Amino acid sequence: MDIKDIQNLVRFVAKAGVSEVKYKNKDFEIYIKTPLGGEPVSYVTPQVAYPAAAPATAATPVSAPAASSETANTADNSKYITIKSPMIGTFYRKPSPDKDVFVNVGDAVTEGKVVCVIEAMKLFNQIESEVSGKIVKILVEDSSPVEYDQPLFLVDPS
Repeated sequence: MDIKDIQNLVRFVAKAGVSEVKYKNKDFEIYIKTPLGGEPVSYVTPQVAYPAAAPATAATPVSAPAASSETANTADNSKYITIKSPMIGTFYRKPSPDKDVFVNVGDAVTEGKVVCVIEAMKLFNQIESEVSGKIVKILVEDSSPVEYDQPLFLVDPS
């Protein structure tokens, strides 16, 4: 089954008014769950872990000042709440290329406000803030791939 077949299956399930469909063959399994009432289709695919190739570089000694500044950054970031990616895909700060970004550093966000979109399998999923506060840092570059549970934003809840 290729991407076109999966897209057609998602469209068919959405139009048919079915709440859940599970398709399984020897290579993969896809589970499509749609909310009733004509809302957008949500889907879950099995999580596949790809081993990362370890770079063949020599270890370099870390100086004491660099280690202490890294510890200070970790301590500073501990007071912030992290918005993480709920899926694997491509991170976008804008809803489309000709629109403005959802949020910038310093912007106030409320619970439920869309902060970015993640494209997965040609579907654009809006990612909402789960906390109210102020965006302190954007941790991912626009149009870059993200992994499941990867930190995207740091939010100051105060």
